[in-house]
Amino acid sequence: MLISETLKQLLRLLADGKFHSGTELSHALSISRSAIWKQLHALSELGVELNAVSGKGYNLQQPLQLLDSHRISGYLDQPALQLIKRLEIHDAMPSTNRYLMELAGNGGESGLVCFAEYQTDGKGRRGRTWVSPFGHNIYLSILWRYQDGPAAIAGLSLALGVAVVRALRQLGVRDVGLKWPNDIYWRQRKLAGILVEVSGESSGPCHAVIGLGVNFYLSARQAEYIDQPWIDLSRVLGETAYARRNELAALLLNHLMPVIAEFENESIQNYADEWRSYDCMRGKVVSLFIGQHSHEGTVAGIDENGLLLLKDNEGRVRAFASGEVSFRAS
Repeated sequence: MLISETLKQLLRLLADGKFHSGTELSHALSISRSAIWKQLHALSELGVELNAVSGKGYNLQQPLQLLDSHRISGYLDQPALQLIKRLEIHDAMPSTNRYLMELAGNGGESGLVCFAEYQTDGKGRRGRTWVSPFGHNIYLSILWRYQDGPAAIAGLSLALGVAVVRALRQLGVRDVGLKWPNDIYWRQRKLAGILVEVSGESSGPCHAVIGLGVNFYLSARQAEYIDQPWIDLSRVLGETAYARRNELAALLLNHLMPVIAEFENESIQNYADEWRSYDCMRGKVVSLFIGQHSHEGTVAGIDENGLLLLKDNEGRVRAFASGEVSFRAS
């Protein structure tokens, strides 16, 4: 999906969140008032919500900061810069993960990083749709190749969760927690999610595409499609959070890239204690869904291999390697 240069220019004019009259926009873009109206309608189709007030003009319901490779690079530290082969920012695409999986199949190298301003078919775990309005959130995927097969990177998603928490804490976000296996929570509401897709030989070369979605701003209307408690950074950090979007993009790469690159030579045990310190499910009564079956119990943390420990009503503790944890928010 291509976004016209005129539409991007209009977005840049409106990004400050202030009102701009139709006449002002028409003059700035050298197009007619009717053409401006068509461009504004195209913005709404991208999930960009607008206000129109007679006598004042048009403004965005929420200001935005478009992703910029130069601004992101300015925040990157040297280790991350050395690990990033190429950084791409796309206006729109079906899915950043799908894009890098296709590149991986055609010989794409480790260190390809892809951001999108908008996803038409963003994916979460278990085939869920990831709500992806234009320009307000983080949609990021990273490609990395490993030599010893999927078993050698078991637990990678947990280590990545630790990296994301580190980045958020550096941004100033407190009370961040991790929900097994790969969700990031703030005070029992979902803030971000990780999706790792692995393909290749069972005991030989393989590649992983690490996808991350972070809620920066979601309107009430957009959030209607989310079937669980949620939060975004504009509600955590305040209305000016949007101005730190490029900074967070870089902070995430600063913390994610070394973990991704070094994980095959380490293990989840290197991250287990820190993961436990962020565990926001420990002690909670949950349901663990595996296919059509469910297991009820109290979360007892994770073991040294990153498996979920669940204690049943009779005090027995079982370890689970996969599944979907569901709980009732307090």
